[in-house]
Amino acid sequence: MAELRERGSKGGDKKSSSSKELSVIVPTYNEVENIRPLAERLFVATKAAGLTVELLIVDDESPGSEETEKIAKALAAEGHPVRIHCRKKAEGRGLSSAVLLGFAQAKYPVVLCMDADLQHEPESVPSVAAPVLEGSAEFSIGSRHVEGGGVGFEWSVLRRIVSRGATMLAWFIARSTDPMSGFFCVSKEVLKRGEGQLNPIGFKIGLEIMVRCRCHPVEDVAITFQERAAGESKL
Repeated sequence: MAELRERGSKGGDKKSSSSKELSVIVPTYNEVENIRPLAERLFVATKAAGLTVELLIVDDESPGSEETEKIAKALAAEGHPVRIHCRKKAEGRGLSSAVLLGFAQAKYPVVLCMDADLQHEPESVPSVAAPVLEGSAEFSIGSRHVEGGGVGFEWSVLRRIVSRGATMLAWFIARSTDPMSGFFCVSKEVLKRGEGQLNPIGFKIGLEIMVRCRCHPVEDVAITFQERAAGESKL
């Protein structure tokens, strides 16, 4: 199991019992080649962990949208708990608003966000979700910067500088060693604190939720950040 670490004291009330139900939200834009392997790996990992999981894909209109929808529907026909919301341009655009839309439509009270490009390993979902599901944290986040975490490929010097700089800028407002990570878990109950305050524009919705929803405790979970499996980065 991945090693866990929390910055800050373990204040707040803890739930008396753990949950085993989780909605996984994956925002997509032209991620045709990654959807099936992500889903198949996710369901293998969560089944082994004893979790009941749904996968909700929120797809922004792109050249790959039609094929993405076909893959999602094929997975559902095969018996996998997969849903897709195909968002037209008129409904809105962007990562943060897609994540918030997915959270609002999620079936279960605990929600997790991850990228579609397999840089966030589906096998890490149970460990990233565990602190929230077990009631030991209000917000848990996959971190490269705790013991056991890291990057699984050779990063360019520029990407390292940009990543570290962004982390340093968020240091004083976030209770995490990797606050810009997009691999995080929170409950709908905690999300209610930020109603009307969350900014749906931008890429770092995890940091926005952590701060606006006053999440405490926050727990970092060691992950290995992998190279994109297919397609091109949006950054």
